[in-house]
Amino acid sequence: MKILAKSIYRDLEAQGFDEKQIVALATELISEVTNKISRGSSEKLPQQVA
Repeated sequence: MKILAKSIYRDLEAQGFDEKQIVALATELISEVTNKISRGSSEKLPQQVA
């Protein structure tokens, strides 16, 4: 996941997004996952691989 995160960060930065916008995106992603978990989704989230 760390490599994927770095790749996404670099891609967003290359497309002109600044740090504040990238943090806002990350916050929204976390919010979506949190909402899905709180709804008791029967789908399991993939485990993080170091």
